[in-house]
Amino acid sequence: MTIKQMSVFLENKNGRINEVTKVLGKHNINMHAFSMAETTDFGILRLIVSDVEHAVEILREKGYAVILTDVVCISCSNVPSALSEILDNLAKHQIFIEYMYAFAQENIAHIVIRPSNLEECVKWLSKEGCNILDKQHL
Repeated sequence: MTIKQMSVFLENKNGRINEVTKVLGKHNINMHAFSMAETTDFGILRLIVSDVEHAVEILREKGYAVILTDVVCISCSNVPSALSEILDNLAKHQIFIEYMYAFAQENIAHIVIRPSNLEECVKWLSKEGCNILDKQHL
């Protein structure tokens, strides 16, 4: 089970992230998770949102470069070593993690993973009994 993640490419200048959040808010699109990475010239804002199709449409209309990527989102206990055990199992099956980001709510952690092989990642996470989230459970 995968979910769609948006990547929005932004110039490195003051207020660009806020412009995106205002556009999404104006159109009643909720951000469930996000991560910001930057280089010297631009940043990549990665987002999991409530209505990805509408978000892509309105951001592109506003001139933003947006791409969609399939990612896996899991939840686990927010305790020491819980994530380490999951990552150990993925490494054991030769699944490379390109990037990931996470957020926690009390005793549950949610992790967004971009693996090198989505199908194999989902297969092994399922076999290991991991809780893989779909769009409705974010």
